[in-house]
Amino acid sequence: MSTLANKIKLYCEANGKTPNFGDGGNISIRNNSDGNGDIIVSWSVTGLAKPTTDQLNSYEAQADKDEKNYEIRRTRKTAYGDIGDQLDLLYKDIVAGKLDTTGEWAKKIKAVKEANAKE
Repeated sequence: MSTLANKIKLYCEANGKTPNFGDGGNISIRNNSDGNGDIIVSWSVTGLAKPTTDQLNSYEAQADKDEKNYEIRRTRKTAYGDIGDQLDLLYKDIVAGKLDTTGEWAKKIKAVKEANAKE
């Protein structure tokens, strides 16, 4: 289940607005620890009405997908390893004349992407 903040972000973007959840921002959300999840505490997005539950729920699937892909990108970033090591692999592939899919760098990147496929 996607977060309220991500559904709000998608709602705002679909209506040409940018949400700001920080201090002094135009949207404030909170969890009252009552088992009902996050709620919108304040809404002051100029030119855009506070969304209804149905409006926010219409963004559930996209928000879920975005959140899953975010986690996949984080996992990939770790699996790719240090950028210096990647550049070293690329250099070795260049020197070996393997700056194509047969090079060690390309094989490593392909393996990471296949093991952590995005939706």
